[in-house]
Amino acid sequence: MSGDVAADGGRSAFARASWANVLGNVVKIVAEGAAGYVFGSVALLADAAHSVADLVASVVVLVWGRSAFDEPDDTHPHGHTRIEPLTALFVGAVIALLGLNLLYRSAEGLVAGPDIQFSPLLLAALGFSIADMYLVYHYTVRINESLQSTALAALAKDCLNDIYTSVAAIVGVLGVLVDVPVLDPIAGGLVSLLVVYQGVEIGRENVDYLIGAAPGTEKRAEITDLLRRHPAVEGVHDLTVFYDGTVLEVEVHVEVDGDLPFREAHDVESELVDRLRGLDDVGDAHVHLDPSGIGEWKSADEY
Repeated sequence: MSGDVAADGGRSAFARASWANVLGNVVKIVAEGAAGYVFGSVALLADAAHSVADLVASVVVLVWGRSAFDEPDDTHPHGHTRIEPLTALFVGAVIALLGLNLLYRSAEGLVAGPDIQFSPLLLAALGFSIADMYLVYHYTVRINESLQSTALAALAKDCLNDIYTSVAAIVGVLGVLVDVPVLDPIAGGLVSLLVVYQGVEIGRENVDYLIGAAPGTEKRAEITDLLRRHPAVEGVHDLTVFYDGTVLEVEVHVEVDGDLPFREAHDVESELVDRLRGLDDVGDAHVHLDPSGIGEWKSADEY
């Protein structure tokens, strides 16, 4: 029952954070898009268009990402955790592609020359958008403290990215005010580069989760040290640590006294599995006990 309740609670919190991102982006698109269109600001239109991609990504996370909370079944015996990095990878791809499109539009503005009319409403729209995105960012991060969802983390990063892009757009609008209108497409270009970078970074991180990449040597050392601290453990070998979705799976052979009674050996194995599952980021662990001293393993000299 507790597992079902936890899953339902996690799914509900995930949905609330996703809805906050959807609604926050809708508000931002309307505010910046209307002001940018009326007064001809490339920077505002670029920022609003960026939020269109954010909206699409938020909807995908809302609809698709909740599947990560489904229980394991016959067709998915390890659960559905890989849906999260797959969703986040989609978010990153959308962001990067839109950034390239915005970069092209900014270049067009530089070549053709900016055609923008200053209005305090431009600054008001950008200030409102910054406040909007900060509230969504703060709410998403707070919800994700307990969920540790990579999809929500990607949305939170994009909210923060939106704040930076809006600040860049403010620079462009202020350039119009001081009679340097070329700052508007330049600001749009800088926004675009930041958007592309953020999308690539999100994608790169989540590809590792999807292909089952191994963590760094520090995590392997932490696992080895934890196993060796058990009084019954005499050696550790053939350690494999890899990502299964966003969590780590550990497979390891552990050497113990070959004369241990079977029941005691079983208890040692259970204790080691529990210790491993208690580590941060570790979702599951498989421990195989070997009698010490026989040396019949792949990495006999490794540990």
